[in-house]
Amino acid sequence: MTPFGEALRRLRAERGVTQRQMAKAMGVSPAYLSALEHGQRSEPSWEFIQRAIGYFNIIWDEAEELQRLGSLSRPKVTIDTSGLSPKATEIANRLAAHIARLDDQTLQEIGNLMDAARLASGSAGGKETMRRRKEKQAPRT
Repeated sequence: MTPFGEALRRLRAERGVTQRQMAKAMGVSPAYLSALEHGQRSEPSWEFIQRAIGYFNIIWDEAEELQRLGSLSRPKVTIDTSGLSPKATEIANRLAAHIARLDDQTLQEIGNLMDAARLASGSAGGKETMRRRKEKQAPRT
């Protein structure tokens, strides 16, 4: 499942909507929607994401988050390390070889390291990403 697929499934569950109902309303097949949720399709198009935002009637932060998740939902990723350091190539290859065996906590820690590095380099969006990750990690009361 992709991050976007997980978000779609959560939104559907929260609203009591089936895949069939959503697919019909959005003009896609239930099979497409299922494949998208399960990571068997490429990342969703911008148009599809906008239709989903409209379908669920979500705004502001939640809509922005769904767009962000859509851009992070390519189930097959290629990393081009040409022109980067040998260490970058090594890390990319090690990650590709071992990602299937990493648990969610380890993946979260890797994501946190990447966010911290982006923040340190002054990259836009880093602070917002860190805030969202911390909110997701915080225990719910």
